[in-house]
Amino acid sequence: MTYIQRKDGTIYDLEQYGIRTKDFIVSAPPLRHMTEEIDGYDGVVDIETTEGAREITCIFKMKSVDMADFPLLRNEIFRILRSKEPFYLIDRREPGKRWEVKCQDAYDIEQKFIYGDFTVSFTCFKGYAESIGTTLDPLTFDSELWQIGQGLDVENDMTYVHSSPSFSIYNAGDVTVDPRVLPLKITFTGASTNLTITNETTGDTWQYTGTTTANDTITLDGIRSLKNSLSILGDTNRKLISIAPGWNDFTIAGASGNFTISFDFRFYYL
Repeated sequence: MTYIQRKDGTIYDLEQYGIRTKDFIVSAPPLRHMTEEIDGYDGVVDIETTEGAREITCIFKMKSVDMADFPLLRNEIFRILRSKEPFYLIDRREPGKRWEVKCQDAYDIEQKFIYGDFTVSFTCFKGYAESIGTTLDPLTFDSELWQIGQGLDVENDMTYVHSSPSFSIYNAGDVTVDPRVLPLKITFTGASTNLTITNETTGDTWQYTGTTTANDTITLDGIRSLKNSLSILGDTNRKLISIAPGWNDFTIAGASGNFTISFDFRFYYL
């Protein structure tokens, strides 16, 4: 059983349209090996390995109300899976994850009376699934945003809003959240001079050479550094904070008085 979620938030439960998912096949991550040949040496030198886009293949069976309804349902399927913009696939067996995809190729729906079998190939350009919930959503199974097997550390305090100079942030996914390629928003509110945010686990340090008052807000939104919504990139060390899988130990320096800092991101899975 499969859900389709468009970028505007509209969700289609395909089963309610008479479309049954016979199989939801996710390919293994394809690997791209970069190598270099050196004269006089056997083999090649391993330079780097990166992962490519993933292919997802869904095998569907549709059932229309009657023969006259068949082309109407077929056209509705074409509209739901239209791929000028990416959309999300959700396998109901893993309701806490979604895949951002586009249809890879054209597909045909072969009619057999009121039934139609068809196979659709999707491309996930990121190469991994993402959590439906974010770190600022309720981190409980009662919220219906999370699932078993999603890596949540239920035995420890997974908190993403802090007000102390040292704390830990947990990344339940398999992938480092790098703000160059994945959404990450860090928000600091409070007074400071030469504010410094350091992820001791990754070695990343971001620093602002200016000052803030108790009512000012610093936001690291992707690659942007903002103070009260205005860019302060020129007054920073132009570095970024990433969050590795597992626990990340953070320290805050330069803050004075009460402050809060929050981390808003999703988890990403192979």
